[in-house]
Amino acid sequence: MEHRTKFLLSEDELPCVWVNVLPSLREPMAMPLHPATGKPVSPDDLAPIFPMGLIEQEFSPKPEIDIPGEVLDIYRLWRPTPLYRARRLEAALDTPAHIYYKYEGVSPAGSHKPNTAVAQAYYNKQAGIRRLATETGAGQWGSALALACRMFGMDCTVYMVKVSYEQKPYRKMMMNAWGAEVYPSPSDKTNAGRAVLAEHPDSPGSLGIAISEAVEDAATHADTNYSLGSVLNHVLLHQTVIGQETKLQMQQAGEEPDVIIGCFGGGSSFGGIILPYFLDKLNGSPVRLMAVEPSACPTLTKGAFAYDFGDLAKMTPLIKMYTLGHDFVPPGIHAGGLRYHGAAPLASHLLHHGYLEARAYPQTPVFEAAVTFTRAEGILPAPESAHAIRAAIDEALAARREGRSRVIVFCLTGHGHFDLAAYDSYLSGKLQDFEYPDEEIARSIAALPAVG
Repeated sequence: MEHRTKFLLSEDELPCVWVNVLPSLREPMAMPLHPATGKPVSPDDLAPIFPMGLIEQEFSPKPEIDIPGEVLDIYRLWRPTPLYRARRLEAALDTPAHIYYKYEGVSPAGSHKPNTAVAQAYYNKQAGIRRLATETGAGQWGSALALACRMFGMDCTVYMVKVSYEQKPYRKMMMNAWGAEVYPSPSDKTNAGRAVLAEHPDSPGSLGIAISEAVEDAATHADTNYSLGSVLNHVLLHQTVIGQETKLQMQQAGEEPDVIIGCFGGGSSFGGIILPYFLDKLNGSPVRLMAVEPSACPTLTKGAFAYDFGDLAKMTPLIKMYTLGHDFVPPGIHAGGLRYHGAAPLASHLLHHGYLEARAYPQTPVFEAAVTFTRAEGILPAPESAHAIRAAIDEALAARREGRSRVIVFCLTGHGHFDLAAYDSYLSGKLQDFEYPDEEIARSIAALPAVG
């Protein structure tokens, strides 16, 4: 155990349930509201774009939900994923801290996203849906859904935020290889996209815009449903396989985490690793749960906890979340998966009630941490994952200053093999930091819908 680096589980130890924390919450979550009536959303309201199997999971009172056998069979292609002790990074930092990382980059799509993509494709296939429409930022979610649709013989249409479409062409090619159609968003394929282009022909796009396009696509085609890679309760639910496996692997390591860290865009990977531990925290565990976001899109650290739309065109339900405003268009930083104006309502609820902590970083120190990590551990991390690495390194350096150990666990959500242009920009000194101006955030938040 003294020199062990990898902590592996057998396929027999693959979690067979998803962990649902909703029934354990001490403070009830605010209900999503219908965008037209302002009344709580009913399952029937969601039926035009989601299958009933996922709608039931969105509001389920069950503490555990069985994972279907067909989903488990596909999970076994890459799950359980490895947990590593970052011994070389510890040595490079000269820290007494013990650093562990749960590596989700071993999936065929290279990230954690297939954990929910496969589940969503399964339930849609069961409901007789032929095609799924979705949005994607950096392309990790689009890649995952393209893969999942191929597994179940379904068509897939992806609206990819234009700046990422241009920055990451190989993600588009990967989606095409799995049979998906990919359009840069805003596009001329939808009314929502055409409206943005008419006003801003050079718009770099945003997840809010791309969501509007995907939702419109699904709502206007009877054989098509919408699929979302983050934010909603059922998405975070599917990702809890990460945290369940991590708990078993930390038992192998003989240690309990002092702090668990995840990057945060919409909240899927973060929820996946922390939610099983959140239940321990409710029962008295002192574990800290930390979300890390870019200072260019500081939803958790500077946003308002309020009802807002999930998209620019106001087609989604109003949800209570931390938000920068649905018309917020973030700058084209390289961590495209973290450029969302809102946050998962479940994660927002937990942060608002003091169960989580949040931290924001500019991209230069984030890439500095990524390079430190890859030179020590060998894995080139996705820019999104590197936000968690930055915070983990800072926690390890704090332990060194204090002269005492702490156990740090973070989720390495995916590899950065398609992000080499971003690394080239950093290594050549061209990468620029951007902190979104407070006055712009205030302007966007001032335009939030009035919910009485």
